Formats: sequence, structure tokens, C-alpha cells
Amino acid sequence: MKQAVQPFISCEHGGNRVPEPYRRLFAGYRALLTSHRGYDIGILPLAERLAAELSAPLLAADVTRLLVDLNRSRKSRALFSELTRPLPRSERQEILRLYHQPYWRAAENIVAGMIATGQQVLHLSIHSFTPVLNGKPRNTDIGLLYDPKQPAEKNLCLKWQSALAACSPALRTRRNYPYRGDADALVTALRGQFTAGDYLGIELEINQRHPLDNPAQWRAMQDHLLATLGTLL
Repeated sequence: MKQAVQPFISCEHGGNRVPEPYRRLFAGYRALLTSHRGYDIGILPLAERLAAELSAPLLAADVTRLLVDLNRSRKSRALFSELTRPLPRSERQEILRLYHQPYWRAAENIVAGMIATGQQVLHLSIHSFTPVLNGKPRNTDIGLLYDPKQPAEKNLCLKWQSALAACSPALRTRRNYPYRGDADALVTALRGQFTAGDYLGIELEINQRHPLDNPAQWRAMQDHLLATLGTLL
């Protein structure tokens, strides 16, 4: 019999570090590296706090997504950026060997290990999104991404959305926004490896204006996320 749902926290775009062998590729691209395209601004501290307060395993990366996107499968056209896509195949394969493969293997091992002890895993993949994309404002605060074909994931996100609305009515929470929850991603790949009875994969998306604009409000928002998630677990 399964024990209670146990969380696992991951953060694929936690930093914008460029490893020394590849710094030549990023010369003159400081502004790009520090933008939302370089990493998920402000999100690593939230992932760390969730893991600490929920006593959950944490897997986080600090290498810029412009080197290789750790939230994309190896078949994705978005795996490499315009700065690394032109590299010879041998160099791209080396980047995958050094960064992408170990990260995905670590995620698989964490989930498999938790399942082996009789736990049902709730994998929260933590991300942030830019408030304005291509000139269009994104008028929401929190996005909960899930696979619509997975009833348990949908039900959990409906309950979380309702709990957040009751806890903080001013927060705008939307489901499967600003991205689809079944698009190419780490959680999507893991759903294909583990059964729905063992694994739930949710991507939590936070509007970057919160960590950027008001530290007190950002802290309060984290409190709301933790309090409501705690009731669900």
C-alpha cells in the first residue's frame, strides 16, 4: 500500500552560470545571460525553501539554459540555444554528457528511489516566467501545469488553485498557463517512465515580477504556496 504523497523539488533553470570551457561563446552576451532567457529569475530560493520546509529531495541546476536546456528532452529543437546550436555535433554531445545526462539521470534515480520505498511522488518542477513576452503582458501570478490526461494531476491542481484563492484572493492563479502542462519537459518524460499511481508531475510557474519587485510580498506569496501545499499533502 502506498504511503502519503511525498514531494520532490527540482529547479532546472536555477542560475545563469557559464562553465569556463564555453565562455568564449557568450562573450558580448551579458544582457542575454541576465535576462529571462538566461535563467528563471528569482526562482532558486523558492525551490530551496520548498525543499527545506517540506523535507523533500532537491535537484537544482545553476548552468544557464542558453548552454543547454535541462527542461527539454534530447529530441527537442529548443534543447540548444542560438549560441550553442551551431557547435559541431561532437561538442554538443559533450555538453549533453556533462550537464544534461547527469541531471536527468539524477531525477530518474530520485523518483525511482522514492517509489521503491512505497511512496507516491509529487514532483514539483519550479520555474518562473517573464511578465511580458513579445510585447504581450501575462496577467497571472501563478501557473500550475499538469497533463490534462492525468486525473490525479488535474485534481491536485484544481484543489491547489482553490486553496490559493481562499488563502489570498488577490493572487491570480491559472492552470496550464503560460505553457501547456503536457509539452516537452522533464516531468513529461518522467510520466512516460513511471505510472500515474507512483508519480505526479506538476510544473509550478511564478511571474518574475514577484521576486523582482517587492521582497515582502514575494515572501508572503511563498508563505501562501507552502501553507496551501501543506494542506494538500
